[in-house]
Amino acid sequence: MYIHLGMGVVVREEDVVGIFDMENTTVSGATRDFLKRAQKENLVEDVCYDLPRSIVVCRDYIGGERVYITQIAPATLLKRSRAEIGGIALRPHAKGL
Repeated sequence: MYIHLGMGVVVREEDVVGIFDMENTTVSGATRDFLKRAQKENLVEDVCYDLPRSIVVCRDYIGGERVYITQIAPATLLKRSRAEIGGIALRPHAKGL
């Protein structure tokens, strides 16, 4: 399954390490340091044309990581990862998520 992050960028659901709310996570110094390091290493891809709302961390095809900045809300990305076709869930999900 794939998740659309915006501006035509899609990632495989199994490659997603985490989806983080931009407003809440950038308060932390550790998160800011992570983003600075990722930018220095050219691992960040900005896939939004509006106010950024989410940070999506993914594994890349060579075992590293890729960081996407997207305007799509974390809750929307989570819903997209739980897409259903014809009312049938494509994969089971843990209760409470």
